[in-house]
Amino acid sequence: MLQIGIIGDCEGWHARQLKEAALKRGHKVDAIDFRRLACKVGVSASPLWLESSGQPDAFIVRSMPAGTLEQVIFRMNMLGEAQAAGSLIVNPPRSLEVCIDKFLASAVCAKAGLAVPALEVSQTAEQALGSWHRLGEDTIVKPLFGSEGRGMIRVSDEDMAWRVFTTIERLGQVIYLQEFVPHPGWDLRILVLDGQILGAIKRHGHGHWRTNVAKGGKAESCEAPEEAGSIALKACAATGVVFGGVDLLLDRAGRWLLLEVNGVPGFRAFQRATGLDVATLFVEYLEKQSRAKRPPSEVVHGHAS
Repeated sequence: MLQIGIIGDCEGWHARQLKEAALKRGHKVDAIDFRRLACKVGVSASPLWLESSGQPDAFIVRSMPAGTLEQVIFRMNMLGEAQAAGSLIVNPPRSLEVCIDKFLASAVCAKAGLAVPALEVSQTAEQALGSWHRLGEDTIVKPLFGSEGRGMIRVSDEDMAWRVFTTIERLGQVIYLQEFVPHPGWDLRILVLDGQILGAIKRHGHGHWRTNVAKGGKAESCEAPEEAGSIALKACAATGVVFGGVDLLLDRAGRWLLLEVNGVPGFRAFQRATGLDVATLFVEYLEKQSRAKRPPSEVVHGHAS
């Protein structure tokens, strides 16, 4: 039996799916508020500790609540220390740091030789306007941290561009611009677990450039093209992601472009379209990792005791 801790978004659909799958397989599950985690240094026990429950064998990170810069940095460092001490954390802390930051994720993947849309990130409206012109005067403005298509704006008018950029600058945020890539009306989401492709879905925008299911897109199951699948696996390897959702777009030249690697992937639409029980597959992965870490005498009938 494993003791599994689900960190963040403990009442959401994904956390409930994971909890149900783990309970069915005989494991214990704790819902953990990020703010209740603490850390110790200079003691023999694991550095990550909880006030009201035992030490989990594995942690599943589903989200991170808003906080100050100090709180966010401490939370990530705390997960890193726990991983270094032997705790199983999915996804690994460093991969979360990379994937949460769209700029860093794109830079890491580009260095790994993967094609990404052209993008420029700046801190002033004046700089951003220059980027807007260089990127073809038709760009997608994205929040550096964000998911499910929230906060994205397509800007193809100079006056609107200036208003958007000055507003973002006044908010003290960076201005992330990505070239707009015309597409065939859909993009591809590939779900990867432990270096293996679980499956793929096409997400249709139905006439809108944005295809995110959370913003009205529709998903259908499909076979992952060989080239796209290879890109997805390389993207997860480059970012260090164990369980990832990789978004790809086919441009008019027939080239696959890597849009994003999601380190806390949603799989509701994927599961509905493909029929795969993603939560159970995920729990089976945790079991396999736990068995690999324990001596043979502690493994009974194919399950970690």
